[in-house]
Amino acid sequence: MRAARDVESRRRASRTLPPAKPKANPRIENPTVTLRPLLILLFATITTFAAGAALSASAADRDAALIGAAERGDVASVQRLLAAGARVNARDAQGRTALLAATYANRVEAARVLIAAGADVNAKDDMANSAFLLAGARGYLEILRLTLGAGADLASTNRFGGTALIPACHYGHVETVRELLGTKIDVDHVNNLGWTALLEAVILGDGGPAHVEIVRMLVAAGAKVNLADREGVTPLQHAKGRGYREIAAILERAGGR
Repeated sequence: MRAARDVESRRRASRTLPPAKPKANPRIENPTVTLRPLLILLFATITTFAAGAALSASAADRDAALIGAAERGDVASVQRLLAAGARVNARDAQGRTALLAATYANRVEAARVLIAAGADVNAKDDMANSAFLLAGARGYLEILRLTLGAGADLASTNRFGGTALIPACHYGHVETVRELLGTKIDVDHVNNLGWTALLEAVILGDGGPAHVEIVRMLVAAGAKVNLADREGVTPLQHAKGRGYREIAAILERAGGR
């Protein structure tokens, strides 16, 4: 009986005891233990990305500033930005390098500094202009000489398929033509319109003193005076048709027909 009472007492006591708690899992009880490495990795990734983006933006800003300084002719800023890491051949939205921007504005000293720093004198923008071609077309003699001294490609052509000599003759840039004729440039190159430098000097020139002198120089340099355009019209015929007597006389003396 006593034994039965002891068993019954133990049963009653067990009913009143609270259920045993499962052993705590520290990774579940404290989620920070699990998330901390992930948070650290995420923070490191974001920080690295932000730093890279900042460096990239900074480099792009320097490049843009260099092109702007070159266009303004701000030589001190050009030198400072190059020293700070701006890329000498970086391009803007129009495809212009700093040297091209300087050439468009005829900033001679800025062009000199950029060429000395390794600027590509043959790099073309979206208009197919290079510093060399543009200087020739616009008669920017000092920049032209700088580009010639830095390896200008004499065979390079503009968007009309012309060498630097052809537009120089068109626009009457006497000294530019003289400079180019002192190189090995092709005096009889034919552009996309079917014109040589001689034809362009007659067809697009005004027959005045500058174009008379240019025709004289082209003839002296060995230009083919009877090389006709696509319609078969020769330089002499064009000159006579426009009433350019002095030019016609030069061509006739050189065997023009």
